[in-house]
Amino acid sequence: MKRILLLVALLMAGIITYTFACSQGDEKNKPEKGVVIQMNGDLFLKDVADYNNIKEWKFKGDKPVVIDFYADWCGPCRQVAPLMKELAKEYEDKIIIYRVNVDNEKELATALGIQSLPTILFIPRKGEPQAIIGAASKDTFKQAIEEVLLKKPAK
Repeated sequence: MKRILLLVALLMAGIITYTFACSQGDEKNKPEKGVVIQMNGDLFLKDVADYNNIKEWKFKGDKPVVIDFYADWCGPCRQVAPLMKELAKEYEDKIIIYRVNVDNEKELATALGIQSLPTILFIPRKGEPQAIIGAASKDTFKQAIEEVLLKKPAK
């Protein structure tokens, strides 16, 4: 009888652990709010657009996107990174901010024509992406988010 109870207890513990692990996996598939998400080519294809067919741009996401193309060795990129973190928190319910290391994602960077760093790409739900090339102020990035992504008129 003790063996049966032990077996049932172990089985229940396994089911609970499995259920918890599966629910955690579901959360990983959703973009995080208020943080900058590291992006690779596969994630771009899944959540943004098919970069292999950039001539017929079709955005796949639910929220507008900002993508920070950077490299670890780039000084201006290091200046922009904390600004992107602040903006991700400020606009957490309105946009998603990604970052792409061009040294690791050469195919994606080449397909999108990234030639200078940092390049910040603003992708609205409808319409064509726009870019800011080089480091800029937080106010400049906020203005681009408001006007390009959230379609609020300039002040």
